[in-house]
Amino acid sequence: MKRKPPHRVTVRVPGSTSNCGAGFDTLGLALTIYNDITLTRGDWRGAQAATQGEAAGLDMADEASRLFFVRAGVEEFGFELSITGNVPVSRGLGSSVTLRAGVVAALNELAGARLTKDDLCKLVTQLEGHPDNATPAVIGGFCVARCDPHTGELLGVLRQPIGRDLCFVVVAPNQELETKKARGILPKEIPYFDAIKSVNSAAYVVAAIVSGEYDRLRDAVCDYLHEPYRLPLIPGAKSAIEAGVKAGALTGWLSGSGSSVLCVARPWVAARVGRAMAGAFTAHRLPATVHLLRADNSGLRVVKRVF
Repeated sequence: MKRKPPHRVTVRVPGSTSNCGAGFDTLGLALTIYNDITLTRGDWRGAQAATQGEAAGLDMADEASRLFFVRAGVEEFGFELSITGNVPVSRGLGSSVTLRAGVVAALNELAGARLTKDDLCKLVTQLEGHPDNATPAVIGGFCVARCDPHTGELLGVLRQPIGRDLCFVVVAPNQELETKKARGILPKEIPYFDAIKSVNSAAYVVAAIVSGEYDRLRDAVCDYLHEPYRLPLIPGAKSAIEAGVKAGALTGWLSGSGSSVLCVARPWVAARVGRAMAGAFTAHRLPATVHLLRADNSGLRVVKRVF
């Protein structure tokens, strides 16, 4: 006998860091920082916010639900949205993806649909416009994703789990940086040999992570695609990465479009790296929060169902 779908679902979605240096719109890594997205089914159409605080996410939730209902081929229904968690907004840690991925995964449960995680990756990539945060948020681990160069459709993603022998030191300054603004500052063209140097760095970072030879990440990030244009928008960001590496980190990068920066470190030096990075922001009179994180290798998961 087929079980009746739940009327309330909570999905836990990891935050993520994207680009990982020169892997622009391609590389992403899920981190142990989370948002819980709760949907309660209603007899109206569209999304409602459970509290005033969730109102800002309604447009994204509506967009995600419309695409879900088309892709899943199920009749539309309304839902109430609630968001809790620790992923900061507009800090380059994939907060928008946690909402979009959480909504479609919860709707998948509420509707009794059977979209797979591969289906969800494609759906969230379409909503985001790029796969770098979308894929690790759904399936976890370190992800290398490929999209159709003409349509933007996700063609495939390769996932590599990362063990606990790496720590990801994220320092989030008290400054928001919207992705739209950070994309708008990027040039339409870059010098040919800058592109070559960036490809070289991205390929080497992928090889070091997939091989498990993590010490080869030392000073491996060398990006000319986005960091030279975005880092100046964030006082102290470039200095924070440099301070983290000087304190013992293997390498570092601007997380997504910012404003957070991230250093990759061995666990025994992570706290020292975090203090050094935060100190660089303090020198620019910008308070910052330090997160000592690991890789999340599971991706989104349903943590509660109410029938």
